[in-house]
Order: sequence, then C-alpha cells, then structure tokens
Amino acid sequence: MQSFHPPRRILMGPGPSDVSPRVLAALARPTIGHLDPAFQSLMEEIKSSLGRLFNAPDHACVPLPAPGTAGMEAAIMNLLEPGDRAVIAINGAFGGRMADMADRAGAEVTKVEFDWGLPVDPHQIEEALKSGPVKVLAFVHAETSTGVRSDAATLCGLARKYGALSIVDCVTSLGGITVDVAAWDADVVYSGTQKCLSAPPGLSPIALSPRAQKAITGRKTKVRNWLLDFNLLMSYWGGEGGRTYHHTAPINALYGLHESLVALFEEGQQAVMVRHARTHEALAAGLEAMGLKFLVAEASRLPQLNTILVPEGVDEAAVRAHVLKAWDLELGAGLGPLKGKVWRIGLMGSSATPWHVRLCLTALAEALAAQGFKADVAAAQAAADAKLID
Repeated sequence: MQSFHPPRRILMGPGPSDVSPRVLAALARPTIGHLDPAFQSLMEEIKSSLGRLFNAPDHACVPLPAPGTAGMEAAIMNLLEPGDRAVIAINGAFGGRMADMADRAGAEVTKVEFDWGLPVDPHQIEEALKSGPVKVLAFVHAETSTGVRSDAATLCGLARKYGALSIVDCVTSLGGITVDVAAWDADVVYSGTQKCLSAPPGLSPIALSPRAQKAITGRKTKVRNWLLDFNLLMSYWGGEGGRTYHHTAPINALYGLHESLVALFEEGQQAVMVRHARTHEALAAGLEAMGLKFLVAEASRLPQLNTILVPEGVDEAAVRAHVLKAWDLELGAGLGPLKGKVWRIGLMGSSATPWHVRLCLTALAEALAAQGFKADVAAAQAAADAKLID
C-alpha cells in the first residue's frame, strides 16, 4: 500500500461541497480524548452553536456521529414504535427513504406522493392527517433529488393541529436557506455537515423539541437502533460535567464542524443566505442564456441545489465525464425517475461563489458544444455577471 493522494476536485454536485482550507486545517489538529475536559468544552460550544443555527433555543441540539441519513434514521426510530401511524410526504428520493425507515420501525405508514419536482402540497397532507390518529408527520424541507423547497412552517403547523410530531429533513437546507425551528414549532429537525456547512461528510446535526424528548422517554419499547437511541446518547451529550461513556466521538470531525460554524457566524447567517441566493440567480441567468431549463418552477427552487433538464439528444453522463476530466468539476446525476434526464448542480457553502458560477458555465458550455449543442458561453457569462454586479 501507498499513501492516498486524492485529485483536487471542484465539488458542485448535490454534496459534498468544497471544504475550506481553514476547516481542513482544523481536522488536522491533535486528537484528544472524547472525555477530555477541553473536548467537553468544545462539545458545549457546538451544542449552543447548533441551537443558534437551527434557531432552536428550547431543543436539544447535538451532532450525531454519522452522515445525514443517520439523522433521518434517528428521528424515525426514536419517535415511532410498532403500530404507530406515520404520514410521510414523498416528493423525491429522500421522502421515499423516510417511508422505508418508518416501515422498518414497524409503523403503519401512509404515503402521500407527489410528482418529483413539485413541493409537498399541504392540502393533501391535511387530508391524510384527518383520516385518523397520527403519531408522526415526516417530510423533506429541501429535496436533494430534485432541488425543490416545501413549506415547512405550514406543514409543521398541520402536524400540531392534528396532534402529530413533525420530522423535518433539512440536510440540504441548513446554512443555505432559512431554517427556523422555533418559528415552525418543529419537533425533530436534522441535517448533514457536507452540504451548506461545507464540512466533510460524517456528522448529522439534529434538534429535538421537549415534546419529542418526552415521547422518546415515554416509549413502551426500546429504540431499535442502539447507537442512535437518544435515551442513551444524551447520557454523553446531555450536560457538561455529567457525561458518561456511550461511544467514542469522531473527535477530529467535530473539530471540523466547529470551525465551519465559526466561519459561518463570522460571515453572518443573513450574509450567507444572501450569498447562496445571489450565486443561484447568476447561475440561473447563465444557464437560461445557454438555452437550458430548470426542472423546478422558480418559486419553489432551492438556490443551493439546481436541477437542470438535459436537452434532447445530449448524453448527460458524457457531459459529466467531460467536465470532470477537463475541468476537475463534479456535477451530479439524476436519481430514480430523473436518472439520465437531469443534472444536479450544487452551490453549497464554500462552493457558492462567483468563481464557481463562472467556471461551471464555461465547463458546461464546452461539454455541450462537444455534443453539438450550441451554447453561447459569452452570453451565459454576461447574463451571470449582470446578476453578480447588480
């Protein structure tokens, strides 16, 4: 074996995003013990910073030691017991994954399905909630497979109206658009570090309301996932000075998350969201000047995840291969029914800059031209620059 030296890529797919040099440097700091007093102080800073980022002052906020999918599994497995009824909104791949997990938890699952590319319709969700007692309503705020945003405030309000606990997937939204747990009155909200936070994959920040915590401590059966059982997990994360061993925390990964949060608050949460919106507007203008179209209607688009329809006659995989080989640029492919039909272009965290926009437009125009699709790169750059200069 020899040391692995990865190629230098520009990450503009659906995640991970580019990791900043300061976060990479934080990851290389000396490892200390997971019960070291200095590390426990860091844990407290991470908890309070996540509470601030989620705007969840009354919630328990911790980073789970696994990717965003672990946040989904923790939410589902902790809240649902065999026989409970769950209403799951499915408007993409990750809503479907929620339904699968709820079924594995032994719940009675009511699926409310929508075409991929459309937001969740609150009226259809309310009809499902009306039909009988519901323990959990689960939905994806920012569907990574399509680039569509759903109305979290309205959906969480419906959960409260019908006495259900809400689970909100914010893996792609946290740090890119507004996530306001207190205003939504959401119960469990989870995310991942590798999207708009621009830390490496491997941690899942999660926030649990007092209602959710009460439901978990009052369970009749054990949580089916030991590592992510909050009754056990919080013995380690619960409070300074009272921690007991539960698992060996991913210490250096937590250094990286902490540094990414420091950087985010230095820039300012509002400034970060404006940056994501501005780069999206520039990219959208450039793509449209090239003759490309979006899957999602403008009102429901995510600025950080842009899903672009592949023009007729163009080999979408060949385009991705071209930009990777010629430009070291990673773009995302479609999932499920969108496979081969779309590209997913991420503008997340450190990848949401004017430089990324201009490079992506140049590389994409070149790859399309190689297949005979006329893409005016000068017009695309001018349209993008007009948005960046405004």
